[in-house]
Amino acid sequence: MKVTEKAPAKINLSLDVLNKREDGFHEVKMVMTTIDLSDRIECEELPGDEIRIFSTASFVPEDQRNFAYQAADIIKSRYGIKRGVMISITKEIPVAAGLAGGSSDGAATIRALNRLWKLNMSQKEMLAVASMVGSDVAFCVKGGTALATGRGECVQPIPSPPPCWVVLAKPPVSVSTAEIYQGLCLERAPHPDVDAMIQAIKKQDFNKICRLLGNTLESVTLDRVPEISQIKSHMKRMGADGVLMSGSGPTVFGLTQYESRMQRLYNSLKGFCPHVYAVRLCGR
Repeated sequence: MKVTEKAPAKINLSLDVLNKREDGFHEVKMVMTTIDLSDRIECEELPGDEIRIFSTASFVPEDQRNFAYQAADIIKSRYGIKRGVMISITKEIPVAAGLAGGSSDGAATIRALNRLWKLNMSQKEMLAVASMVGSDVAFCVKGGTALATGRGECVQPIPSPPPCWVVLAKPPVSVSTAEIYQGLCLERAPHPDVDAMIQAIKKQDFNKICRLLGNTLESVTLDRVPEISQIKSHMKRMGADGVLMSGSGPTVFGLTQYESRMQRLYNSLKGFCPHVYAVRLCGR
């Protein structure tokens, strides 16, 4: 038997880092929303009692470092499953890009194994597994649009933003999320108004959403990847209504409600970056 799940990417409309916690993680407050760019996860039972990972993308670990592997391992231990599984990951989301590709793969694996092994896990139980895997995995289990707090594992759904196009551009480098957080100086970093962003979304005020886009981590990654600043400037010149780096980067996204602007942005960036996508905001 095989079970397939989509693993959508996310972008951060607002990301604030509040403080460093005693457990070594950072306390965050952020608004995340899913976009129509997805990996595909396929889970198939294997004889024996092992977990195998296959990915179509290089640089994706196929061992215990992979969130899909970790999710399966936790589920097997938690529910006493003595069966093997092959987890195949068809990658469309770029790796180490600030789009939660690995986290979404882990979340999709939780959903897929719940069906494959007929575990009847409630959403609360799936979220408990997700929080043991990684900070963004809980959001990715739910999807949609949400306020995430704690280290990212406390997820509160909020209304979806107005429909729009999202143009993504990832420069030909990858960054380590841990290193970006280590380089963060909270006293000097900008802090976006997350509450105002939530209110703008509730009022479906697209222009205000674009004005309020903010990411505390952006200044840290900019120092390491100067191409981010160039991409942001280019997107603004080409008519994007709002531009921001997602997560710890280095992917930059531009928002627009007009298909003509989306096409102009996409076409102009194709010769500028190796990874460019034009997708819709899912949000639900």
